[in-house]
Amino acid sequence: MPSPSDPDLLVLLGLRLRSFASAAVIADTVGLPEADTEARLHGLADSGLARFRDGRTTGWMPTPEGRADGQHRLAVELGATGTGAIIDAAYRRFLAINQRMLDACTDWQLRPVDGAQVVNDHNDASHDRRVMAELADLDGRVQPIVADLAGALIRFGEYGPRLAVARAKVEGGDVEWFTRPTIDSYHTVWFELHENLLATLGIERGSEPMALAEEAR
Repeated sequence: MPSPSDPDLLVLLGLRLRSFASAAVIADTVGLPEADTEARLHGLADSGLARFRDGRTTGWMPTPEGRADGQHRLAVELGATGTGAIIDAAYRRFLAINQRMLDACTDWQLRPVDGAQVVNDHNDASHDRRVMAELADLDGRVQPIVADLAGALIRFGEYGPRLAVARAKVEGGDVEWFTRPTIDSYHTVWFELHENLLATLGIERGSEPMALAEEAR
């Protein structure tokens, strides 16, 4: 039986995953009602753990204290639920295919023409078919990983369906759903899943040990 997460932990995690986001976006990210999320955001702000930024970039964000508090709560959750080994094993499997996903995204955005890389205008059907075949293979590999994560912690449960929706849109001809950062594209969801795993395990992005990356491969 997968374990639920404390709502305040979910909101703090949502702030980390979707910084400068509205209460509605954070609520949708972590699966809480918008009104409840809004109230919790204000409560976290009163405690110095979150703040609302108004200006050119508008939205909620964690304070340094909020990020640290969220990290502590995630560590406590792993200990209390006994799910650390499952999450760590899933992370290692994810890491083993992460570079392939990054390469596939690059191949979707660029294609070779006369020995040079040019912006992919998606007029080369054979090139796009090859990249979509790679996406299908990657999706086949990541879906069992997210299923194991969802079997441990409920908060990982939406990643599988979100990835499936994005893949279906790409295969249906909507090319933006592969890599566009401003929508729930395949890469957007993949990136968020990676950040969620790093946050859950207390690993800073960019500091993943090379030894672990090689072991995962």
